[in-house]
Amino acid sequence: MTDAEILQIIADRDAAALDRLSAAADAARQTHYGKRVFFRGLIEFTNYCKNDCYYCGLRRGNLTLLRYRLPPDEILECCRQGQKLGYNTYVLQGGEDPYFTDERVVEIVAAVRAEFPDCAITLSLGEKSAESYEKFFRAGANRYLLRHETANAEHYAKLHPPAMSLATRMQCLRDLRKIGYAVGAGFMVGTPWQTPANLLEDLRFIEEFQPEMVGIGPFLPQASTPFGDCLPGDLTLTLKMVALARLLVPKALIPATTALGTISAQGRELGLKNGANVVMPNLSPTATRKFYALYDHKICTGDEAAHCRRCIENRIVGAGFTVDMGRGDPAR
Repeated sequence: MTDAEILQIIADRDAAALDRLSAAADAARQTHYGKRVFFRGLIEFTNYCKNDCYYCGLRRGNLTLLRYRLPPDEILECCRQGQKLGYNTYVLQGGEDPYFTDERVVEIVAAVRAEFPDCAITLSLGEKSAESYEKFFRAGANRYLLRHETANAEHYAKLHPPAMSLATRMQCLRDLRKIGYAVGAGFMVGTPWQTPANLLEDLRFIEEFQPEMVGIGPFLPQASTPFGDCLPGDLTLTLKMVALARLLVPKALIPATTALGTISAQGRELGLKNGANVVMPNLSPTATRKFYALYDHKICTGDEAAHCRRCIENRIVGAGFTVDMGRGDPAR
């Protein structure tokens, strides 16, 4: 697709054109994955963060948030519960918490790898040095999720404090790729000051970098952030970005995000119909889920892990897809 064609899709409100885009993305996904939807068990193990990103409820400056850290034995217990429910991939996610030093992360990853030798371990811990990423990889981590958020440096600076830069974020992604991780990048749709040209840059970056995973969701405001009064991202535009990402990176693993399910009751199903093929039900302790407050009104914070798994499975099957509880490695 040319830049002009992508910008036309972004601007287009014609229902028939949107249906054609969805059908094309669905066909591209089926070429490599069929109707399979892969399950990942999400464990949000710390909501402390040293950063002060303007859109994120975990930001250091949010003094209203009750903070928590899960000890290693509790993280392992979440994995054991996930194993009983059939999971073979665990996503260990947290803010950039200085308490979790390289040594502590290595200890956790190694313990999960020792107890579950055949599982896939995904980390989502933000920006680290190449040396840190290397340590985690050697301990047994396979995948790393690090959204680039926006591929435009000027826009990036409007969403983050001066201490952070797009150049650093991109270097982290390159380091992860060089080390050997399956790498996940991605962006939010509808952040303040975002333009169609910004979205085009995001898609072109995704196309060039060819990440194994692409996370795209709508911007959702959190009341205790500088963007707390901003409007949320648009559902239709987010679905367009998911579909275009599938067409530009046809072998990618693309989640139907919780943010999609939050902005619309059928958001995750719509994501799947527009090319997504991953869901990440929560394995975190119910008592802590509401405090992982990236944005307001997050769904499923009160559900037990077993209920969450059954609920999403029923919805996936009802939408015409099949559940795959395997590792769900990227297509080659």
